[in-house]
Amino acid sequence: MRFIDPHTVFLLTGVMSGLMALVLLSIKRSYPVSIKGLNEWSLSLVVLFFGGVLAAISANLSEGVVAVLPNLLIWSGTYLAYLGSQRFFGVTPNYKPWAAVIIAATALGFWYGVVDPSYVMRLRVSNVLMTCMIAVHAWLIYQQGLRTFAKLLAKATLTFLAVAQIMRFVTTFLYPVGPNMGDVSPEHLIFVTSFAFSIMLFAISMILMATDKLRAELEHLASHDSLTNALTRRHMNEACGQELQRCRRTGRSMAVLVMDLDHFKRINDTHGHQAGDRVLINFVSDVNKLLRQMDQLGRFGGEEFVALLPETSLDEAVLVANRIRAISTLSDQGPSCTVSIGVTTNLADSDTVDSLLARADHAMYRAKANGRNRVEMG
Repeated sequence: MRFIDPHTVFLLTGVMSGLMALVLLSIKRSYPVSIKGLNEWSLSLVVLFFGGVLAAISANLSEGVVAVLPNLLIWSGTYLAYLGSQRFFGVTPNYKPWAAVIIAATALGFWYGVVDPSYVMRLRVSNVLMTCMIAVHAWLIYQQGLRTFAKLLAKATLTFLAVAQIMRFVTTFLYPVGPNMGDVSPEHLIFVTSFAFSIMLFAISMILMATDKLRAELEHLASHDSLTNALTRRHMNEACGQELQRCRRTGRSMAVLVMDLDHFKRINDTHGHQAGDRVLINFVSDVNKLLRQMDQLGRFGGEEFVALLPETSLDEAVLVANRIRAISTLSDQGPSCTVSIGVTTNLADSDTVDSLLARADHAMYRAKANGRNRVEMG
């Protein structure tokens, strides 16, 4: 492998990092601000670009610069990638320990580059630090649960990088090490080449993870009300239809609750629309605490909500409705209002979503007509 020039590989690493940074920066402009970490990921690739370029021209630089700057940039870029992943996954970063470790490693690099020159010691210091940063980065992604292709690619790439760093550290004790970064030994060439391609693979995994998160957010927005985070009317209609079909197959019962907040307009007129929005948000939050995991709560418009209760009899549904009615009158913050609820269950195989909702809706209007703040069955 002596025909491969390490400096060319360093330059290739920098160029690929720079190109992937441009890709990340371009997609960042069209992604919502709720997707965090893209700035840090992009910056990490920019820093790695400069680190790769400096390593590529290290033969033309002073020993003091070579001993400090290329590695400092590579370590900083690696940490910024980890920082970006922390922000992406909503983990609060702790800068100080890593900053202290990078500063200490930089001081050691200067010592073994200028005061007591030893490239092998500089290489070992770099291997140890890089192994630690890459390993904690891989562990962070491993903890995120869902096995998407993007996360699997990121974990595999980081694991490979960590193993490569460990193996290079071990080889410094087994084989002779060249005097500088231009070492043309096979083990060094394999190490730097694998690092170059791993950077590209991890950059691709960053883009894929961001794309997965964007798709998840768009799917969430399509099925959830933007104000209250309750499910949308369209989603609830589909869910009711699926549950009706399941009930026909199994012969079980399902319940639907149609709920309308009483005199809600008074709250908007008296306290303002922001107070009204807070009432709606609190109502959804309180009701969700009473529902089971399999139950679903949707907003049909304004102050009207629908709850779907699978495998629930009429008597059980009435109990749930009364609990909702009871908590709706309690509010520790701001104004509150009562709720009128209509309850029904599927009656026959001929039931449709429209007929089911119509019965519950008529029952709710009876509750309104009979004085509000009550539960009626349909």
